[in-house]
Amino acid sequence: MLQNIGVPGLILILVIALIIFGPSKLPEIGRAFGNTLREFKNSAKDLISSEEKEEKTQSK
Repeated sequence: MLQNIGVPGLILILVIALIIFGPSKLPEIGRAFGNTLREFKNSAKDLISSEEKEEKTQSK
């Protein structure tokens, strides 16, 4: 679903966010979104690595 947004869609989303939250809150929201995304990626990596470890121990 998000793969079909494209550049015009992203610009529209940024303009709407700027109107709703204002220029002073936008960097704070971006930082929070970045931190959330980073935590999600780290959790996914941990989950995948733990599953790989379980598969290795079960195959022995």
